[in-house]
Amino acid sequence: MTFATDSKGVYAIATTPFQENGSLDHPSIDRLTDFYQESGCTGITILGIMGEAPKLEPSESRAIIRQVVERATVPVIVGVSAPGFAAMRSLARDAMDMGAAGVMIAPTPALRTDEQIIGYFAQAVEAVGTDVPFVLQDYPLTLSVVMSARVIAQIINDHPSCLMLKHEDWPGLEKISKLRAMQAKGELRPVSILCGNGGMFLDFEPERGADGAMTGYGFPDMLVELVGLHAAGRRDEAHDLFDAHLPLIRYEQQLGVGLAVRKHVLMRRGVIACDAQRKPASALTATARAEVDYLLARLALKDKRAAF
Repeated sequence: MTFATDSKGVYAIATTPFQENGSLDHPSIDRLTDFYQESGCTGITILGIMGEAPKLEPSESRAIIRQVVERATVPVIVGVSAPGFAAMRSLARDAMDMGAAGVMIAPTPALRTDEQIIGYFAQAVEAVGTDVPFVLQDYPLTLSVVMSARVIAQIINDHPSCLMLKHEDWPGLEKISKLRAMQAKGELRPVSILCGNGGMFLDFEPERGADGAMTGYGFPDMLVELVGLHAAGRRDEAHDLFDAHLPLIRYEQQLGVGLAVRKHVLMRRGVIACDAQRKPASALTATARAEVDYLLARLALKDKRAAF
């Protein structure tokens, strides 16, 4: 299975389910994979930042890749970002050998200048191989690397193996518009743009030219519906749906506890057995859990998917 420069829809950013003792929860990995597909997702991205990839042993990372790829019927993208290119290459080649559709590469936080960023991705592509399709991740809020539209365009134009941009700048609506304007002028070749940030700005991102979402909000089925409404030109219905979910989306976007909220919601939905994270981690307090449950109860009044 592959993805392409015209890929659309929702690629779910998968969490990594753990048991209370911190070991991998393999039955929950299967349920999560099924859940994303049954929700209508067009792809699944694993071992990303929200997948707690840095906390995994190399053997665990490969075990997750094998398990998800063997079960999935949609393209699977594997996050392979690493401090060194040797580890990046090893994981990327192993993932592709196991049947992954491609990999996702983020800039290392040490990069500061445009030249450094462009040079880094040239070396990363050389390391993983020009035959490996990849997603370029632009996430300055977490990675502290600011990539202008011009830099992103150069990386995409320089490397035919870059098929998709994961756009997570904030604010970032103008960047999407600028990239699509550059494409219209022939300054940027066609590329798929999927947006992250928990869907926080998915009310307007498709109108600016985004092809969908690549994020892990606990209601991927809603994201699929939202993207579909935008594609059908049903603007008001899309915004009504988004507005109903916005309080929970906003709550999940709190730095430090976002993953805890996301896992709690997935557990409440019966997808994963436990909302544990591997240490070090920030767990929800009893008060925070009650607040999330309250938001879910209010959401259920407007969206039956939240009526557990």
